[in-house]
Amino acid sequence: MEAFWLTLSACILGMILFFIAFLFSFRSILKRWIGKRIQILFTDTYLKNVWEIVSSGTRYTSQNIVDTALRCENDEAISRTWGSPKKMLRFDGLMFLPAQLSVLPTKESIKIQTKTCIGPKAKRPLHLEIPLLVSGMGVGVGISKKLKLAITKGAAAVGTASNTGEGPFWSEERKHAKKLILQYSRAKWSKDPNILKQADMIEIAVGNGASASTPYVIHPQDLSGTMQHEMELTSGEPAMIHARVPKINDPSDWHELVNHLRTVTDGVPIGVKIVPARVEEDVRCAIEAGVDFITIDGAQAGIRESAPILQDDFGLPTLRGLVRAVQVLSEHNVQNRISIIVSGGLYSPGEYLKAIALGADAVALGTVILIGALHTQITKVLPWEPLSQLAWSSGNFADQLDVEKAAKHTANLLKSSIEEMKIATMCLGKKSIMEVSREDLVALDPETSRFTNVPLAYQWTPSSIQNHS
Repeated sequence: MEAFWLTLSACILGMILFFIAFLFSFRSILKRWIGKRIQILFTDTYLKNVWEIVSSGTRYTSQNIVDTALRCENDEAISRTWGSPKKMLRFDGLMFLPAQLSVLPTKESIKIQTKTCIGPKAKRPLHLEIPLLVSGMGVGVGISKKLKLAITKGAAAVGTASNTGEGPFWSEERKHAKKLILQYSRAKWSKDPNILKQADMIEIAVGNGASASTPYVIHPQDLSGTMQHEMELTSGEPAMIHARVPKINDPSDWHELVNHLRTVTDGVPIGVKIVPARVEEDVRCAIEAGVDFITIDGAQAGIRESAPILQDDFGLPTLRGLVRAVQVLSEHNVQNRISIIVSGGLYSPGEYLKAIALGADAVALGTVILIGALHTQITKVLPWEPLSQLAWSSGNFADQLDVEKAAKHTANLLKSSIEEMKIATMCLGKKSIMEVSREDLVALDPETSRFTNVPLAYQWTPSSIQNHS
C-alpha cells in the first residue's frame, strides 16, 4: 500500500514538473513567435506588410467594403435598409439649464401638461395628448400588417396619432387609430374623397429624409392579392411611387392641391413633409400654399430601403433643417398658424424636448418606434436573421409577431418617454412641455450657438426667463 502512494505521489509530482516545464518552454516559444511577427511588421514594406489592412481601413471602412462588394454583384443600384450609418449633426451640442435659485423648479404638486395642437388655425385642428406621434410607415410598402396594427394600437393607447405612410389606406388601421394622419403620397392610391374624409390630418409626402423624392417600384410578386386590391392595382401591375406628387407640375400648383384637400376633408390640417434642403425657399413656398403644418424629415431618417447615395449624401441634418424652418416662419410671422413637426434620427426624450425647445410642435418617431415595438421579440430572428425579417411585410418571420405584446411595448415606450420629459420640464421651472424654449438651453460650442441662436455655455447674457413656479 505504501508503494502505491509513493508511486501516485511521484506521478503527481512528475505531472506538476512537466506542466511547469511546459509553461516555461511555451513562454519561450510564444515570445520567439511574437518577436518574429513584430520584426516582420516593423521591417517589411507596406506592399508586403499585413498592417496595410489597418492603415487602409481607416480611410476605407467596413461599410465601404460591403457597399462596394454589393455593387460588384450586379449592375443595378444597390439598396440599404434602415437609413444612413453616417454620423451627422445631432442635438449633443445643446444642454438644458436646470432651475435652482433665480428660477425656481416647479412644485411637485403641479401637474405637468403634455398636450399639443397641430394646425391651430385650421377648422378642425389636430389635438394630441402628447407631443410625440408615429411617423409615416406604410403597410405593404414597408412594415407588415401585424406590426402596423400593433403600432397603431400602441399610439392610440396614449392618445396620439399614427400615420399611414406611403402605403394604401387600411380600414383596420382607421378602426384602431385614435387619430389618423393620412399621407397623401406620390402614388396613385388613397386619393378617393371617401378615403380622404376619414383622415384627422393629411400630410402631403413630397420628400423623405432617406430617399428624397426619388421614384421606386414594388414588383407584383412582392405584393399579395389583398395588397394589390388596396393599392387599386390590376393583376400583375407594379406599385409605382413617382418622383412628383400627382398633378403637381409647377410650384403654383401646391396652393390648389392644399385647398382641394382642405375642402374635401372639411378643414382638417393639411401640410407637407419635406427633406430639409433649400429650406428658406421650400418653407416660403409652403406658406404661400396655405399649409397648416410642415414636417421636417432630416437626413438621419430611417427607411425600408433606398440607395446609399440618397441616405449618405442628400439633404440636411434634422437639427439644421428644424432651426432654419422655424426661423422662416418667424420672419413671416406665421409661427402661430403653421405648426412644425420634426422627424429623422431622434431617439431619446432629451432630443425630443430639445426639438420642442427649438420650435417644434411635435416629434414624429419612426425607427425608435419600430425597435420599441419589436422589443424582446427580436429573439425570434436574431442572431441568424436581421430585424427586417420580422418587421417588413416581405419578411419571412413577419407572421410570427405577437401584436398585443408589440402594442403594449409601443405604448410603454411613448409613456416612458413622456414621463422623462415631464421630469425635465419640472426641473426647468415650467408647467407644460410646450413651454420649454430656447431660453432653457445653452450651447457647448460656438458653431451650435451660432446656428441655433442659443447662448454659449461660457458667455453670460441677460436672461428673459420668467419664473413659472
